[in-house]
Amino acid sequence: LAALDSTAVAANAIALQQIAAPTFAEAPRAAEMHKRFSELGLADVSIDAIGNVLARLPGASATPVLVSAHLDSVFEGATDLTLRRDGCRITGPGIGDNALGLAGLLELARVLQCAKLQLPGDLWLAANVGEEGLGDLRGMRQLHARFGSQAIATIVLEGAAYGRVIHRAVGARRFRISAQTAGGHSWNDAGLPSAIHELVRCAGQLMQMQLSTEPLVTLNIGRISGGTSINSIAGHAQLELDLRSEDSALLENAALQAEAIISSMPAKSGVKLTCEECGNRPTGAIAAHHPLPQLALVALKHVGHAGGQLCASSTDANIPLSAGCAAVCIGLCSGGNAHRMEEFIDTSTLAAGLAQLLLVVRGAFDIPVHQAA
Repeated sequence: LAALDSTAVAANAIALQQIAAPTFAEAPRAAEMHKRFSELGLADVSIDAIGNVLARLPGASATPVLVSAHLDSVFEGATDLTLRRDGCRITGPGIGDNALGLAGLLELARVLQCAKLQLPGDLWLAANVGEEGLGDLRGMRQLHARFGSQAIATIVLEGAAYGRVIHRAVGARRFRISAQTAGGHSWNDAGLPSAIHELVRCAGQLMQMQLSTEPLVTLNIGRISGGTSINSIAGHAQLELDLRSEDSALLENAALQAEAIISSMPAKSGVKLTCEECGNRPTGAIAAHHPLPQLALVALKHVGHAGGQLCASSTDANIPLSAGCAAVCIGLCSGGNAHRMEEFIDTSTLAAGLAQLLLVVRGAFDIPVHQAA
């Protein structure tokens, strides 16, 4: 634990944050992770068919452990990535989600290499694509297809989630609703249908959906786009709808409600309304008393955080959890304003978060194999 270097981790997080990595365009950041894994002398460093970066720290013959952190950010490639530092606070888009998680992967590998400690089994490290937005967890789906239940545990890193132990997966169903019309001139063709008007009417109906509050179901229209100009009748428009819940049955019911609303919109001449599913993040969980979340809580207490919280979220851990495999998502330091330009991390907790990670990784190898699923 004494070999952990939180100052170097913060510096690595800053360097990685400066490499734009929007979902589906993670390659430059992936190349940097590949370079750094190689410089650390790890085995089997590679980039797979969809862009995940993998490396292996060889161990003995026990069942392997997989540790992952996602490469991508919600921010577009042209986003201003300028950072600000004020003491322990570092502010900038994507610094916590998930540049810091990637830096944590590198530090975990470095410390274990320096210690020359042979782990009971192989430790696989993965910097994966496609966690955010419409990536639909495609990177973790690929990793799970490769490792599946062969890994005794999957540990997912999110930079700014220190103190949380995520062992329950919030599922998401996502839809893209599109409207098409002939369009026209706002004055000369007044009265012709507008794709935006039709889409707004549809959105109004969706917002009236009766959703459960316990267990919670949420609805969010995250993006609306379309039209040509302010003085044009819109010929095209689309919105993206996100439905979430821990409860798979309630989530399915909400999706059916949404689809019914869309299909029941009054038919209008010259209007084509379509709906396609563009994301399906599955629900799942392991019990609170399972050895893996309990290990993470004990590790938190050991590093001085007595108030660890078992909770639910939507992360890469959704995939192994949905398959009944042992997985948790943990953080490395405190922070806030995720998915905003004012996103920040507080590095005063980083040393403790790194120590928790090291303890959880080492302890995961001791989970009885029959309890890994």
